[in-house]
Amino acid sequence: MTIAVGDQAPDFELKDQHRQPVRLSDYRGKNVVLMFYPFAFSGICTPEVCEVRDRWEQFVNDDTQVIAVSTDTMQVQKAFADSQGLDYPLLSDFWPHGEVAKQYGIFEEKAGVALRGTYVIDRDGVVRWMVVNPIGEARNPDDYLKALADLG
Repeated sequence: MTIAVGDQAPDFELKDQHRQPVRLSDYRGKNVVLMFYPFAFSGICTPEVCEVRDRWEQFVNDDTQVIAVSTDTMQVQKAFADSQGLDYPLLSDFWPHGEVAKQYGIFEEKAGVALRGTYVIDRDGVVRWMVVNPIGEARNPDDYLKALADLG
């Protein structure tokens, strides 16, 4: 399945770095920046998630939540969050392996990881903006900040 702008974002439930279940639909009524990333502790993923941390006030407020997802285990997500000071949900799509990334059409079978998909989802759960980058190509967070600003 491939997701497009205007589609209802597939709902899912995954556990975060604290082993707590998180559902996308728990955030209805808020805008969500849903970021998939291939590998914790990697040379591109680490700066990407840390840039969100460093620009926290621009990303997260009463109207918006950031959620990051990778196929790493919960234990890896916890170590990654602790080492980088990441307070937002890092969700484990480890088992069934990559199931949520597959729902969004961005699971890379050969590598066994998600591509760099980012989705800005509105308060009603509709995808309003998206970008999918290859594993080795970083995203520009200014692009999703602009998409959030366009939502009003």
